[in-house]
Amino acid sequence: MDRREETQHEANEYQKELAQQSSLDEKELEKQYIEIDGTKFRVPYRIIKKVVFSNISQQEMRDMDHAARIQYRLMLNDAVLKATVNFVKQTISVVYNNKEADNLKDKVSRQDLIDMLAKEGVHIDPHAVEERDYDYVKEFYTYAFHPTRIREHAPYSYTIEQWRKMKPQWEAKQAEFEAKKLEAHRKFQEEYDKTVWHPEKGAAEAKAAEPTLLDKILGRKPKPKETKQKDKGFWFHGV
Repeated sequence: MDRREETQHEANEYQKELAQQSSLDEKELEKQYIEIDGTKFRVPYRIIKKVVFSNISQQEMRDMDHAARIQYRLMLNDAVLKATVNFVKQTISVVYNNKEADNLKDKVSRQDLIDMLAKEGVHIDPHAVEERDYDYVKEFYTYAFHPTRIREHAPYSYTIEQWRKMKPQWEAKQAEFEAKKLEAHRKFQEEYDKTVWHPEKGAAEAKAAEPTLLDKILGRKPKPKETKQKDKGFWFHGV
């Protein structure tokens, strides 16, 4: 498959976005960023739209495989961030960058989405449409890229309410266990260090074992360093 045209399209879109950014003043450019924990991140969207089309005819969607293809074709539009076509519940949910949104990305209107679905043979009931504002930062960005915590699941055979009551005591035991484990590891390191030969330690011992000038004169073997320090002997200060 020849992807040269697709690659050229992506490169052109990137150049177009760079040109748009270069034409913005400082205040407009600052709006493209948010600050989390003292660090700035560029976020392409802020408030966009989410629309849910209900009472979709299953005959028009044909089957689950064709519903999946409709979902894929919706996602081909650069202005569509997320699309879910549910054949069983007969709903189509779309998060899209609407025409009124304040950003530099491609935009689409709700009517454009309806027309796209009509080309796929799916017709929308105007009385079964719900649309609301969608906060991209809160509902998508922080959830996907900067979550406050990983999703919590209760242990097997416990409800989430039971688990939340048990959790403080469990965390305290875990902290105590981790502290004991760390202390045991440190003791192991100290004991292990005594038994393992190190180049620095070996060099110090070799230097301590070298005979002094007095040892050479008297022809005696040098005493270990520790013995020399402990056994200083008696020194008589005579006249």
